[in-house]
Amino acid sequence: MITREQYAEYLAAFNKNDFAGFTKFYAEDVVLELPVATLKGRQAIVDFYAKVKQSVRETLTVGQFISDAHGLAVEAETEFLAIADAPDFIVRPLKKGEAIHSVSFIFYEYRDEKFTRIRSARFKMT
Repeated sequence: MITREQYAEYLAAFNKNDFAGFTKFYAEDVVLELPVATLKGRQAIVDFYAKVKQSVRETLTVGQFISDAHGLAVEAETEFLAIADAPDFIVRPLKKGEAIHSVSFIFYEYRDEKFTRIRSARFKMT
């Protein structure tokens, strides 16, 4: 079972762009389902975030955390801050310095403490 402490380690690595740190939580065949895209495989997720994180700093803060033997669910507040112009950003175009804030529900399935499926749904955006 993935504990809140392990998830905090994952999230800290994600927030500081530590690709080796956060992708060690992914199974090779992990699937990430975002509101506007589905990414299949660890490398597809790495490639996606490598591009996004060149122009946008994404910072997640977790509120509610629920976990059992097969998965976990979180309510996450996210800030997307443009560190460079991001005309093709997946949510909407951003100019350097602009930010988007959202609240999402993220559901994770895992086996052997590796995420196999991640589904994210936006609840609110400002």
